[in-house]
Amino acid sequence: MMKEKLQKRYVVAILAILCCSLWGSAFPCIKVGYVLFGVDSADTASQILFAGVRFFLAGILTLIIGSIGTRKVLKPKSAKSFQYIIKLAMVQTVLQYVFFYSALARAGGVSSSIINGSNVFLAVLISALVFKTEKLTAKKVCGCLLGFAGVIVVSLGGGEIAFSWTGEGFVLIAALAYAISTAMIKIYSEYENPVLLSGAQFAVGGLIMTIAGLCFGGRIAPSGVGACVLLFYMACISAVSYSIWGLLMKYNDVSSVSVYGCANPIMGTILSAVILNESDVVGLQIILALCLVSCGIFVVNKKERQK
Repeated sequence: MMKEKLQKRYVVAILAILCCSLWGSAFPCIKVGYVLFGVDSADTASQILFAGVRFFLAGILTLIIGSIGTRKVLKPKSAKSFQYIIKLAMVQTVLQYVFFYSALARAGGVSSSIINGSNVFLAVLISALVFKTEKLTAKKVCGCLLGFAGVIVVSLGGGEIAFSWTGEGFVLIAALAYAISTAMIKIYSEYENPVLLSGAQFAVGGLIMTIAGLCFGGRIAPSGVGACVLLFYMACISAVSYSIWGLLMKYNDVSSVSVYGCANPIMGTILSAVILNESDVVGLQIILALCLVSCGIFVVNKKERQK
C-alpha cells in the first residue's frame, strides 16, 4: 500500500517539494543560529560542533518518530545493517558536512551555490554509471541539465565566480558525498528500513562531528530559549526531510526524485528573503529559475508514450 502511494507522481511532487522547502529554510536558520549560539563565521571547529549537535539530535528524533509511526521500536534487522549505518554516516553526514562547513568561510557565494547545486546531476550519473541502480537516458540528462540551469540562474544574482581547492574544491567534495550517499540509500533501503537508516546514520555522524568539533576547540553558547527552539527546529528539518526523502528513494528512480533537489537553492533564496528580510533578491530571476527547474522536473518524470 505504501509503495503504491509513494510511487504516484503527485505524491512524489508534494513530498519532494516539502523536503526542499524544509532544506531551503535551513540556510537562513544556520545564519541566525550562528548569531544565537555565538559562532563566528570563520570558526570552522564551532561550526562543525554546531552541525554535529544538530544532526545527533535529528537522529534521535528520527528514530523516535519512526518508532511511533510503526508502533514498534526501530532496530537494525541484522549485523549487516550496522555496516550500512556506519558507511552512510561517514559519507552522508561526516564527509559531506565537514567539507561543506569547512568551505563556508573560503568559498565564494555564487560559485559554491552552483557547485553544490550540481549534486543533483552527480547523483543521477553516479546511480546510473557507478552503482547501476537505473539506466541513464537522454530524457533524464536533459531534465537534470534544465534543473541545473535553474540553479545557475538563481546563483548569479551577484558576486564573482571563483575557484580554490580549500573553498569551492571542498564544496565539490561535499556535493560528491551527497550524490554517493543518495545511491547508497537507494541500495541499502532494499534491505533495511530507510527511516532507521536515516536516523541511525544521523545519530552516529552527528556524534562523530560533535566530538571532532570539541577536540579542535569548538564552542557553542546558546543565548536563550530562542536558540534552543531554533536548534530543535533545525533538527526537525533533517529528521523529517531525510526520512521522507529516503522513502521516496526506496520506491522510485533516483533521477525522478533527485531532480526536485534543484529547487533547494531557489527555496533557500525565497525563504532567506522572508526570514532575513532580503526581499530585494526575489524577482524575475527567481521566476526564471523556477520555470527551468519545473521544466527539468517535468522532462525527467514524463512517461514515455506507449507504442
